[in-house]
Amino acid sequence: MSTATEPSEFIVAEQQRARGALPTDTADLADADRGFKAALEPGEVRASDGKLVWDNDSYGFLQGSCPASVNPSLWRQSGLVVKQGLYEVAAGIYQIRGLDLSNMTLIEGDTGVLVIDPLISAETAAAGLALYRAHRGDRPVTALIYTHSHADHFGGAMGVTTVDDVAAGRCPVLAPAGFLEHAVAENIYVGTAMGRRSAYMYGAALPRGPKGQVGAGLGQTTSLGTITLIPPTVDITSTGQEETIDGIRIVFQLTPGTEAPAEMNFYFPDMRALCMAENATHTMHNLLTLRGALVRDPRVWAKYLTESINLFARNSDVVFASHHWPTWGTDRLVEYLSLQRDLYGYLHDQTVRRLNQGNLGAEIAEMTELPPAIADAWHTHGYYGSVSHNVKAIYQRYMGWFDGNPAHLWEHPPVESARRHVEFMGGAEEVLRKAQTAYDAGDYRWVAQVVNYVIFADPANEAAKTLQANTFEQLGYGAENATWRNFYLSGAYELRNGSFGTPTTNAPTMVEALTVEQIFDAIALRIDGPKAWNLRVVIDWHITDEKRTYRLELRNGLMVHYDKPDGADLPDPDASFTLTRAILIRALLIGGNLGALVAAGDIAVAGNPSGLNVLVGVIDAPDPNFAIVTP
Repeated sequence: MSTATEPSEFIVAEQQRARGALPTDTADLADADRGFKAALEPGEVRASDGKLVWDNDSYGFLQGSCPASVNPSLWRQSGLVVKQGLYEVAAGIYQIRGLDLSNMTLIEGDTGVLVIDPLISAETAAAGLALYRAHRGDRPVTALIYTHSHADHFGGAMGVTTVDDVAAGRCPVLAPAGFLEHAVAENIYVGTAMGRRSAYMYGAALPRGPKGQVGAGLGQTTSLGTITLIPPTVDITSTGQEETIDGIRIVFQLTPGTEAPAEMNFYFPDMRALCMAENATHTMHNLLTLRGALVRDPRVWAKYLTESINLFARNSDVVFASHHWPTWGTDRLVEYLSLQRDLYGYLHDQTVRRLNQGNLGAEIAEMTELPPAIADAWHTHGYYGSVSHNVKAIYQRYMGWFDGNPAHLWEHPPVESARRHVEFMGGAEEVLRKAQTAYDAGDYRWVAQVVNYVIFADPANEAAKTLQANTFEQLGYGAENATWRNFYLSGAYELRNGSFGTPTTNAPTMVEALTVEQIFDAIALRIDGPKAWNLRVVIDWHITDEKRTYRLELRNGLMVHYDKPDGADLPDPDASFTLTRAILIRALLIGGNLGALVAAGDIAVAGNPSGLNVLVGVIDAPDPNFAIVTP
């Protein structure tokens, strides 16, 4: 493995400048420790086969002084986020922090405990629950709440409860309306591409240490255990909806289109405690996460934060969230939520103002500064999201990829563009000579841009890859934003050592939650269109447990699918299959042997089933290890 570079004189100077401009408020230092009861010792979690799925102790180096290879603001944030263990938030409210990217919150009821957001993995969730029970007694889990539709807030479900307990009504599962659709769709439809980029975003392959991964801003990193999903049994469909579970009274606020497409905040009136899900944390959040997602709406986000303040905050003594540490005191938490609201609202309004003056997203990103009162709060700093990327996301949300200049309407794709750039600039040797001069002058942004041309024109050029890796490391060292740092350093790692691939986590319970429509959507997105241009296939699927017939048509490279209307005068299918939804999933998505399923009587076949073989023959396989920093 190649050795990383040392921080340059320019980065050292920039870190010193950044240190002098940081806020001076020290309240977070006390808040992050407040209520501490016990840590998990040692701070690691293993699966039943001994696989290490979480290792908080690997961040022990953060207890030292900040090195020049880490932005001092990010070093501070990572030092706070790495704190792990059981914490008391208020009487009857506890949190498990530092055992995954997210927090797990536990609310004590009359007979048991309500769990909010059971982390990413069943293993880390079970370890967190065991730590709680070791200090608060062996209370049964009497309810489970998912605040929103991202995997770090539901993946550990089976680590704290069972399918049988949920089915028997002993543990209801509450979630915002639309949760299941969005939770499954995001991870299935574009899960491969998101997974590959997530490995960069969270620094999955990077060594822990001052020149490597120091955290992710929102949490330290993602656990690598078993992702599970138990579908909700109670939908929260409106703001003001009130539920009482195990003696715990909860008032809900729906916030769709904020940090997640399906998300909710909620208030415990008898405890004067407010849960803000992931809508207010101790960082500026992403409007378009680097792993990829739909662009979030900061205007709506700000409006819902105003609603939260007016509905609940002024009657609360503590506010907590699914990441980071709580904020105590009514005046403090109202100001905290107000600044978070002002942050997203300001970015939205100023970006729209400037785009209406003809400025582009990249230009607005360089122009935008936050008002002093916002910038001087630690929790508005860009540890996870950033002003630069959020402004560009807002521009994209309204204006799309095209900036209106016809010169950019039909540019060459990256490789062809790179070859032409390198030729125009005098060839690879000349480009690298000039790029080295720029590197020596500390102009790293420019070096990254021009050396990228050389790499895409000639991916075998080792001098270019070495210079680019050095450049990415300097840019990473200087980044306050953890995901920027991880992207830069992951790019450098791959350039030096080759592709590290993408860690994959089997999540069968997520696949099992797919609706019939989502099953066929997932297949349609993998059809090799050109290969299927001249094929015609019509198949009916009789889904016995849902009492419906679903038709699939392959034509012109497109797989069309829909509920077959009763009595409709449609052409006869080539074949029909009678089966349950669960068998459909096994047959089409998780590698079930179709012949064996038919022989076992799980599938009944009518007509000519060869059409299914034709369909399977044009289903493409996603690539979980596609190139990012090379063509």
